[in-house]
Amino acid sequence: MEYAQAKELIISELSKKKGKSKFYFNDLAKILDAKPRDAKKIVNQLILDQVLEFWSSGSTSMYGLKGVGKQAATEEGE
Repeated sequence: MEYAQAKELIISELSKKKGKSKFYFNDLAKILDAKPRDAKKIVNQLILDQVLEFWSSGSTSMYGLKGVGKQAATEEGE
């Protein structure tokens, strides 16, 4: 899958999920229908392009669309 297609697919699928702003890596890999190694490359590029953001509680790692979610308002001010 090309990067542009993957980007469009991730944005559209995550935007549809109302009430949920953070997703596990496996959720993203399933959306991309890609092997974990290939999905990781795409997800990392989406983070570098500031389409996605990485979030970690220390024990859990999640991803979400940049600027979406409960913490987006407080994080913008930092």
